[in-house]
Amino acid sequence: MNQKMNIAIDGPAGAGKSTAAKALAKRLGIRYLDTGAMYRAMALYAIRCGVRPEDPEGMASILDGADVRVKYMEDGSQHVFLGDEDVTGLLRTPELSMGASNVGLHPPVRQKLAEMQRRVGMQYDIIMDGRDITTNVLPNTPYKFYITASVEERARRRLHEMEQRGETGKILEEVKDEIAKRDANDMGRAYMPLRIAEDATVVDTTDMTAEEVVDYLVRKIEEL
Repeated sequence: MNQKMNIAIDGPAGAGKSTAAKALAKRLGIRYLDTGAMYRAMALYAIRCGVRPEDPEGMASILDGADVRVKYMEDGSQHVFLGDEDVTGLLRTPELSMGASNVGLHPPVRQKLAEMQRRVGMQYDIIMDGRDITTNVLPNTPYKFYITASVEERARRRLHEMEQRGETGKILEEVKDEIAKRDANDMGRAYMPLRIAEDATVVDTTDMTAEEVVDYLVRKIEEL
C-alpha cells in the first residue's frame, strides 16, 4: 500500500486550527479529520451516562461501551456518531469544549481515540487537527504544524463563532477565562500534553487572515 499523505496540526483552543485545516483539505483535495469532535462526542457520551468527564474511574467504567465513530458523507464532510446517532450538530457547546479537554486528561481515552485516528490516517490522505496529533497520533509525518494566536485574539474568534450560532450572553472576559482554563488543562496534563513538536512549524495566526494561513501552509508543504 502506498504511504498516505498525513498532515498534522496542533495548537490551543481558538487558534484557527480547524478553519485552516478544513480550508487546506479543500485546497489540496484531501479529507479532514476533526479529532476534537471525537473528544467532544466522548464527553457527550460520559454526560449521558451520568459520568463527570474529569472522573478517571467513571470514564474507565464506561470506555468499552463508548462507540464513537466517524463517517464521511458524499460531499466529503465529516460526521461523528455515537452508535447509530449522528451527534455532529450537538458538539459545539462550551460545556462539551471543556468536557473534551477533561476526558482528554485520561490516558485510556487518548489511547483509544488516537488508535482510531491512526487507522483513518492509514486509509486516507488526510489532515488532522487537535492537541497531540504531531506528538502522538502522527509523530512520523513530515507535515507538522503548530498553529497558535494570542489569548485575546482566540477569545474574540471564539466569541464570534458563538454569536454566529445564536449563542449570546457571554462577554469577552468570560470567554478568555474559559480559554485560559482549557489551555491549562491541555498543556498541564501528565499524559500527552499539548506541546510544540521539535520538528513542527509554528504558525502565529494573530495578525493573519484565514486565507493567508492556508497560503502559508501550502507553501511550507510544497517545500517539504
